[in-house]
Amino acid sequence: MEPPSPIIRPGRPDDAALIADMNARMAEETEHKTLDQAVLLAGVRAVLADPSRGRYFIAELDGAMVGQTAITLELSDWRNGWLWWLSSVYVHREARRRGVFRALYEHVLAEARAAGDVVGLRLYVERDNQVAQNAYLKLGMERTAYQVLERYPL
Repeated sequence: MEPPSPIIRPGRPDDAALIADMNARMAEETEHKTLDQAVLLAGVRAVLADPSRGRYFIAELDGAMVGQTAITLELSDWRNGWLWWLSSVYVHREARRRGVFRALYEHVLAEARAAGDVVGLRLYVERDNQVAQNAYLKLGMERTAYQVLERYPL
């Protein structure tokens, strides 16, 4: 018998604490960073309260929240449409290799196509996280010629 497929649903305000927890775990696992919990929770709540800032998608297995991703939006004048940036990608260790991220990705891709004005998906990934990079490439994403630069804090 095949294992159950994850159920994907939109994030809700009552998910904020669990989303923040997964974001903190992701930062620790991939970048060895400890995030400020109060700032993180406020940021998650801000996104959940205002879809113009982005959206979260939640993966559930057997009624338990096991993974997530968020999208944030960038308007591309070059392409006359929206780019959706995948961010806050996290799957609990015990749920990995069970199709959770694939289900999240395919759900986001279908939502983007259905929106009609989304021209592409992008994401950034920690340079040394080869496992994640391979997963993204396997799903049809491609490396670009762009490099991300930042100024933080302002």
